[in-house]
Amino acid sequence: MLYKSKNPHGGDIYEGGIRLDFSANTNPMGTPDSVVNAAAAALKSADRYPDPYARELIRAIADYHEVPEDYVLAGAGAAEMIYSYCLAGGFRKAMMPVPTFSEYELALRAAGTTEIIHEITSEKYDFELSSGITFDMIKELPDVVFICNPNNPTGKLADPAFIREIVGISKKMGVRVFLDECFIELAGGESMTHYLDQHPNLTILRAFTKNYGMAGLRLGYVLSSDSGFLGAMASKVQPWNISTPAQAAGVQALKEKDFIRESVALIKTEREYLTAGLRELGLRVVDSDVNFLLFKGPVDLAERMKREGILIRNCDNYAGLEPGWFRIAVKLRYENEELLRTLKSVLEE
Repeated sequence: MLYKSKNPHGGDIYEGGIRLDFSANTNPMGTPDSVVNAAAAALKSADRYPDPYARELIRAIADYHEVPEDYVLAGAGAAEMIYSYCLAGGFRKAMMPVPTFSEYELALRAAGTTEIIHEITSEKYDFELSSGITFDMIKELPDVVFICNPNNPTGKLADPAFIREIVGISKKMGVRVFLDECFIELAGGESMTHYLDQHPNLTILRAFTKNYGMAGLRLGYVLSSDSGFLGAMASKVQPWNISTPAQAAGVQALKEKDFIRESVALIKTEREYLTAGLRELGLRVVDSDVNFLLFKGPVDLAERMKREGILIRNCDNYAGLEPGWFRIAVKLRYENEELLRTLKSVLEE
């Protein structure tokens, strides 16, 4: 839990008076009923410790990705995996294109990393990744590179050839790559899981949070062919870090392939609707490939929207973004309509 510190993320609906939360970018379709039922049924075993090896869950993840079971390490959400990765790596120097997910830098700082290099992407080109990061990698020789694909908060999918280039160059240089693919399926993008065999320097992050609306259950995992490094990560967390309901929910969620297909189709339709609506209001919007949008507005817009009972994500804590950038989730049509109506009213004040 947070203790006397500012929440660096969205989703804090617990103060009261919030009627719509656009600050947390989970699946707009929510959690499948079958997943909720699986978690609820698992509560009958609440008097027992969870399986410390998460055996059934690991088998299900390995089957889903068609990788060996010893390529999989699961934990209590993507955030725990990021922190355990940084702690296990003991990295002195890290590199990442920005803006990107702020938790990477927080985890690196907590693990004692002393040098973090930002490769600043250009607003002019919608913050797309460029070859500048590969040039800087060769020049700076970091211990690790963090890449988010599709990127948070921009929603941009990188060219798969560009990701392959980074992974290949990193392997030759002895540099680790942490590739966050938590949104890859909701974007319909190409995963790099087929690269794991040839690239033990590559670790891929996935989470159930976004795909299956399981933010409250806390379940994520990484994939890597470097079993030694996965063992080092596992040593940084306590053995019962995945609750029994979370394990059961994860096993069931991976069976919900129709749910993901329906979600991708819905997100595409609603993202286009929201993008057009924001632009009609005169706002600068970054084209997105996934279930959230980055846009530019008045610096105090988040506070003004909160007074109307709607949370949007203020992105002022993202390196590489100036004040006035905000992120909103793509939600269901009636929610998106209400967001646009309220935005129009607030902007006209």
